[in-house]
Amino acid sequence: MDEFWKYFMGGLYVLAGLLHFLKPKVYMKIMPPYLPYHKELVYLSGVCEAAFGALVLFPTTQSIGAWGLIITLIGVFPANIYMLTSYKGKRTWYRIALWLRLPLQLFLIYWAWLYI
Repeated sequence: MDEFWKYFMGGLYVLAGLLHFLKPKVYMKIMPPYLPYHKELVYLSGVCEAAFGALVLFPTTQSIGAWGLIITLIGVFPANIYMLTSYKGKRTWYRIALWLRLPLQLFLIYWAWLYI
């Protein structure tokens, strides 16, 4: 696997994780109401994304980071479903994007799997 894509993926998750702390309200809006501790879960998912993204960058921790990303992606999947099912707007392009986000999660899981 090309090293560029590994560093790209790791950097992407580190950045995504940091955004949970810079813009937590964006993430809290998509939290399913049945989950408790929204702010804490947003921060936890941010820590997981950033930490596991960083671990993927190093050969000795790459597999741990990849497994962590897979588990994190599975863990945040309910938020993606909630985003889709709770959207009441009329923007068709946005609804399509929400539908496309679901298989994108599967691709992201596969991408992380390549580094186990």
